[in-house]
Order: sequence, then structure tokens, then C-alpha cells
Amino acid sequence: MVTATALEAELLELAGAVPDPELPVLTLQELGVLRAVHVHGTDTVEVDLTPTYTGCPALETMSLDIQRVLRAHGMREVTVRTVLTPAWSTDDITAEGRRKLREFGIAPPRAAAAGPVPLTLGPTRTHAPESGPGSEPVRCPHCGSADTELLSRFSSTACKALRRCLACREPFDHFKEL
Repeated sequence: MVTATALEAELLELAGAVPDPELPVLTLQELGVLRAVHVHGTDTVEVDLTPTYTGCPALETMSLDIQRVLRAHGMREVTVRTVLTPAWSTDDITAEGRRKLREFGIAPPRAAAAGPVPLTLGPTRTHAPESGPGSEPVRCPHCGSADTELLSRFSSTACKALRRCLACREPFDHFKEL
């Protein structure tokens, strides 16, 4: 395992503080898409970035924002590489990121079950948890109720679904588990 230098750690922190263009309440570090920073020489850096999904339209904006921040910190040459392995997962969102999503009114992804995410096609309402790990209901970020329903499998981005709380009647986004 290669240990990061102090400069790499500093640049990783700077790049990690860049806000996500689609969810500006989260930083790239909190979203878990920033993988590594490698410094070559004194003013050249390579950044590894994993998109939330292969066709993510925000990838270009994230790359440009990282380049801008690191160039402002004295890096002459900044290259942002798209790294697809290991694939990004909602497990990569930090606890702080999940808290911020909830406060912003987006239901964070549920805790992951061990192994593949099961896909069950069925009712759109989630009144009570099913049995087994990772099967807790999607809770309303406004009132905490587990009595919610799916309105659309896709919301403002492909990463989110649109749901409605049946208790407080408020619609909300749910960051889907991947």
C-alpha cells in the first residue's frame, strides 16, 4: 500500500471540499466519488474520480471544479481521471453526507445489505420493514414516517427517486441505493 504524502493529503482535502454540482449540499468527499490524488514532481497532480454512474452528466463539471481549485493552490498541471473500478456505491456516502441529505430534504440511501442489492418489483408503498438486512422502509426526511410511497423511479437525476410521505403528505427525493 502506498502512503500519501502530506501534499497529496492536503490536495485530497481541497479537492474533496468541492461541492457536488447536482447536490451542492454535499462535497465530493462526502459523496464518496473522490478516490485519490497523486502528485508527480512539484506542480503536477493526477486525481482519481469515480462517477455515481457511468453516464453521470456532472462528471465534467466536477473535473473542471477540481482542476480550478488545485490550480489555485499552485498545481500547474491537473489531470482528472475517471476511474470506474471499484464502482461507486451509495455505501461510499459518508455519515456526514447522509445527515446533510436528510437535512436538505432528501431521504438518504438505506443501509446496505451484505451482497447484491435485491430487486423486488411490487407495491410502491413502504408501510413497515420487510424481514432481512437492508430492507428497512424509506423514511420521510421531513417527519420520519415510514409510511411513504413511490411516485416515480426517477426524480431530478437518475440517482434519485421521487416519493411522497403519506403521513405529512410532503413529496421528497430518495437517493437510491446502488
